[in-house]
Amino acid sequence: MSISRRSFVQTAGLTALASASSAGVVSSNTVIAADTQSSKGATTMALPDKADYLRVPMRLLNQQWPNNRLVNIICHGHSVPAGYFKTPLVDTFNAYPHLLHRAIKAVYPYCVSNVIVTAIGGETSQSGAARFESQVLCHRPDVITIDYALNDRGLGLEPARTAWVSMINQAIDARAKVILLTPTPDMDHTPDDPDEPLNQHAQQIRELAEEYQIGLVDSLAGFDAYQKETGNVSDLLSQINHPNRQGHDIVARELFSWFSSEPFPTDVEEWGKF
Repeated sequence: MSISRRSFVQTAGLTALASASSAGVVSSNTVIAADTQSSKGATTMALPDKADYLRVPMRLLNQQWPNNRLVNIICHGHSVPAGYFKTPLVDTFNAYPHLLHRAIKAVYPYCVSNVIVTAIGGETSQSGAARFESQVLCHRPDVITIDYALNDRGLGLEPARTAWVSMINQAIDARAKVILLTPTPDMDHTPDDPDEPLNQHAQQIRELAEEYQIGLVDSLAGFDAYQKETGNVSDLLSQINHPNRQGHDIVARELFSWFSSEPFPTDVEEWGKF
């Protein structure tokens, strides 16, 4: 069965993950885990309400001069947020941090905002945690996204958890809001396999978001929904382990949903397409 990129991406956020062709809707503060992993069946994890968690940053983004101020959003992680497509190509403006920034500016036209990418290709969360204070918190961020799980498979679950918890606690102590991202997949990924490390790291991230009551973008769930519908995850990849623009769209749309209840701006979705 084929499905257009536009029709799928419009339904692939966590508000309709179960199937790209169904109209099933879940509340904005609930993650449906049935499509993401586990032979245990569906479980629900309580997350912060999207309308409330980023309430202060959204209010700041909506302020007009002279009452506005700079809002800094940091995208921390590895090669995916850094914008690597087919290595060594770095396609910054088609990667999800830039797409998020364009979408924010579309719905908050009076805001002064930065989306700052502190990601380094090939890095794991251990290295990311080691430089978190010096290279992330130095920007006085209002919101921080963390995306490391694709590379953390080589690190292991426990060391990765220690590093993620370190970054989460540092961010909270700095009064920044945090949004965790589950991984985008590689070509060898198998949805729902509980023994696959990628699924295990994704589940650990979901549990951390619930435990710390912070934001979650379940990128892997969006990719899995597409793969189950079409059977071909390669549609979303630029090489074996990096998403293409279509894959970045899935991440950007869900990330944007934490910043606004407005639909993802059409002009951003179509920007850069030929």
